[in-house]
Amino acid sequence: MTYALLRHLPTDIAPGLCYGRLDLPPGAGGDTAAAMAGLAGFPATALFSSPARRCMALAGAVSAATGLPVIQDARLLELDFGAWEGQPWDAVPRAALDAWAADPWGFAPPGGESGAALVARLRDFQAELRPGAIIVSHGGPLKVLAALIEGRPVDLLAPAPPMGICRIHRRPPLCQGAEEG
Repeated sequence: MTYALLRHLPTDIAPGLCYGRLDLPPGAGGDTAAAMAGLAGFPATALFSSPARRCMALAGAVSAATGLPVIQDARLLELDFGAWEGQPWDAVPRAALDAWAADPWGFAPPGGESGAALVARLRDFQAELRPGAIIVSHGGPLKVLAALIEGRPVDLLAPAPPMGICRIHRRPPLCQGAEEG
């Protein structure tokens, strides 16, 4: 059972700014064809996207290439950073960043969302997936989905996949020999 996970193309936001739920358009420098190259030969059955403009732009190109309609799903939105959104990371109090690093599952920025909430909504989304789904989303949700699909523990502090990258992930069989016969 395979799934294609695509991260949106880069945005034109200034470096060093916190953004998760900010609805930014894709930047001018993204390479849509390169982002979609990983889909060559992929047996696509459905196309899901975060409703954020930076994701929908890439999902629209995938839709045009595959003929699949885009299904927007808000569960694929990036982590909500609350009051930190749009602020320079340097302006976020060091104690708050340390608290987040110490407890990424339980800590939520003021007015934002905890890592546990992010994982819960992605578990819900993943439980409804069928093989062959293409998912266009953000770094945080994609690293969580990759772990869930592959049956690995979720590491909220792991690096996110690069922007504009497609990676194919496979769900392992439930037991040895499950796919035989």
